[in-house]
Amino acid sequence: MRPRIAVTGVLRRWDGADRTGVNAAYVESVLKAGGVPLILSPILGAEHAAAALEGADGLLLTGGEDIDPALYGETPSPRLGTISRSRDLFELAAFRAARERDMPVLGVCRGIQLVNVALGGTLYQDLPSERPSAVAHEAPTARNAAAHAIRVQPGSRTAIALGQTATAANSFHHQAVRDLAPGLIASGWADDNLVEAVEAETDPWLIAVQWHPEEMHADATSADSRLFAALVAEAQAFAHAPSGRRGP
Repeated sequence: MRPRIAVTGVLRRWDGADRTGVNAAYVESVLKAGGVPLILSPILGAEHAAAALEGADGLLLTGGEDIDPALYGETPSPRLGTISRSRDLFELAAFRAARERDMPVLGVCRGIQLVNVALGGTLYQDLPSERPSAVAHEAPTARNAAAHAIRVQPGSRTAIALGQTATAANSFHHQAVRDLAPGLIASGWADDNLVEAVEAETDPWLIAVQWHPEEMHADATSADSRLFAALVAEAQAFAHAPSGRRGP
């Protein structure tokens, strides 16, 4: 059986109604990697996050809103974007439940920020005002267009997943990892040394990246597709692990 990947979703007001779901690119990426995506709505709330992961073999934390700076002990910057406290709390609870079960996790854009905050790190609330750089982190380009280079630590889980130690990434963010959380190691950097990828120092498997690899799903030759393939492979191993590993 194909492993099941829980994919965190969003809540949006659109065409006069509240709607919940994910960008189709995440679904496409998981499917093409051999997994079955299970979309988790933040409407479930933190109290149901652990139950929502029952039957899942991996967790994909997706992009979206800024994270509430109160969660890492800071006051909001005037340049803070839209936040969703309910989504923050749901995803923090889902991430915690996944880690307790040794479930593999892949974080994308907001996902790397969520992981860092969950484990005790902090964020730049607004890169242009707090850490100016010539690197185009919030690039005015197509979502599948490379914006800047990234170097990857040789021998890291990130390098193994990508199959290379350098890549060119699309980039659509104004927040990023500031103080790295205990238990994480940086494994990828932009040319201005901003952290672009992190991973867990030990098992269970965890990789998170600041760019949007899901937007490259139409390019079968893209190294970004290998990140999803790595998640699905780890989820397959999790699915066949002793049943005690899968419990709450």
